[in-house]
Amino acid sequence: MIEFENASYSYTGGELLSDVSLSVSSGAFYFITGPSGSGKTTFLKMCYGALIPNSGGIRLFDYDVRQMSRDEIALARRKIGVIHQDCQFLDHMSVTDNITLPLAVSGQDRLSDNMNLKELLSWVGLKGRADALPPELSGGERQRAALARAVIMSPDIILADEPTGNIDWEMSQRLLQLLVELNKMGKTVLLASHDLSLIRLAKSQVQARVLRIANKRIQLAGSNL
Repeated sequence: MIEFENASYSYTGGELLSDVSLSVSSGAFYFITGPSGSGKTTFLKMCYGALIPNSGGIRLFDYDVRQMSRDEIALARRKIGVIHQDCQFLDHMSVTDNITLPLAVSGQDRLSDNMNLKELLSWVGLKGRADALPPELSGGERQRAALARAVIMSPDIILADEPTGNIDWEMSQRLLQLLVELNKMGKTVLLASHDLSLIRLAKSQVQARVLRIANKRIQLAGSNL
């Protein structure tokens, strides 16, 4: 689905990720760990073509991202749902309209989408908040709305960048459970987190793999977490 081949990425301040080689397997659940500033967000951005490696290569659904046009990358992103660390919404639009915005942008009728909207809102626990505005939502509700928006197009891959970083443990468990359910439905999940308790909880429910970023490299961690 996503393949890194000796991929490296540098900012003006220097190299952040170096010689990354790995294949993201279909239907797998990955945690990406590492200290703040180690490159977790950069790695996820490379996974959906927002950043292109300075050297090496990345294949996205069997296509070399360097050879893909903007339109081709945009089409590929329809297969990838992203939950950003600081999830942004249009404050003048309802929760429902924010969640279905990807459908509107892609020209799809939300009523004909594979996923029933009412079922989706109920699944993320926002059935009673459908008409609320984003400023009225709690932190946990915003993250669940972000998850709903990420899966509205029925993507193959879900990328989540520290989605539990600003919510309490109870809500973190609830959000994790939703991601686990998606994985059991066959979705590939990549979740950036530094929370070892969350990783242990996930590993008790699914065969989660842990990718650790250290010294600019990404390695598969041991099973002692």
